[in-house]
Amino acid sequence: MSAELDATPAPPDGGVQPWLFCVEGLSKTYHTGEVDVQALREVDLQVARGEFIVLLGPSGSGKSTLLNILGGLDVPSAGTVRFFDHDLSRASDAELTTYRREHVGFVFQFYNLIPSLTVRENVALVTDIAEHPMPVDEAIDRVGLTPRRDHFPAQLSGGEQQRVAIARAIVKRPQVLLCDEPTGALDYQTGKLVLETIAAINRDLGTTAIVITHNAAIAAMADRVLYLGDGRIQRVQVNASKLTPAELSW
Repeated sequence: MSAELDATPAPPDGGVQPWLFCVEGLSKTYHTGEVDVQALREVDLQVARGEFIVLLGPSGSGKSTLLNILGGLDVPSAGTVRFFDHDLSRASDAELTTYRREHVGFVFQFYNLIPSLTVRENVALVTDIAEHPMPVDEAIDRVGLTPRRDHFPAQLSGGEQQRVAIARAIVKRPQVLLCDEPTGALDYQTGKLVLETIAAINRDLGTTAIVITHNAAIAAMADRVLYLGDGRIQRVQVNASKLTPAELSW
């Protein structure tokens, strides 16, 4: 059951605590030769801590550009992006590197694991740059891969490799988990296992999750669904009740 709303949710904690993200007038233009491509057009967005947000829209609608700017991988052409009281839109390269290292976990469609390292070693790599990492074995257990922790990526299924990527993303205890088509290369049942893992991280750790997908069925497990088109948020859907990944079908 869902309701379409134009308004953003109420500020967390009765307005005492700031938003996790506060985006105002966000625009991004890419210059390719003599052609300018406007990927985002004056986007306004507020994200509360602990939210689960799904981004839907056709290719070229601005989903990945928005995710990359929120994650500090790209910078806007205009507008402001604030993470708590940090202005990411005016941050230096060094400041954005620190932001990504300390606050953001990334999960992409392709797993980017190091083939010569075991599951445990792939996850442990991130702890060297994290300020307060969780124990490596805890991160692996949270994605259900304890029995496979000494295996190499080539010995794992695609879904298992994606769950290793999630463990690697969460071991540093990020405040936000940004996922770009995390089930895009997976079959139906395996995709559901990965979604269950992301939902559990959001629920149990309070990690804000923002997920890009082309699969409209996944929208039912989100708190809010943002429909993007032509570089703008065209519509916002608020789910009054959420489905679990096991209840999804597509």
